[in-house]
Amino acid sequence: VQLQASGGGLVQAGGSLRLSCAASGAIYSSSVVGWFRQAPGKVREFVAAIRWGRRSTYYADSVKGRFTISRDTNTAYLQMDNLKPEDAAVYYCGRATELAYAPAQYKYWGQGTLVTVSS
Repeated sequence: VQLQASGGGLVQAGGSLRLSCAASGAIYSSSVVGWFRQAPGKVREFVAAIRWGRRSTYYADSVKGRFTISRDTNTAYLQMDNLKPEDAAVYYCGRATELAYAPAQYKYWGQGTLVTVSS
């Protein structure tokens, strides 16, 4: 199953964007889908994750209260509100077999989607 992120763009600080992560096929209920981001010159960092079956959600402290991860049948979403310049990055989604916060535990990365936040 391949994942493809989309929905990025340019937004002013304080604005909102909704990212989508579309799967090419069914995602097992035991899987975890995670969102990560990578800014220029920085390592890829965990943003949020959702257990596919239980729909339990997990967030990085830096986005808690501003970002919301959700999903429907074959797509995961990342609603990003009150965006800050430090949220600017390429956002990726990946799938893991269990909850993890390290990108190495995720597979099936697609091309990321660029989020730019102007101050």
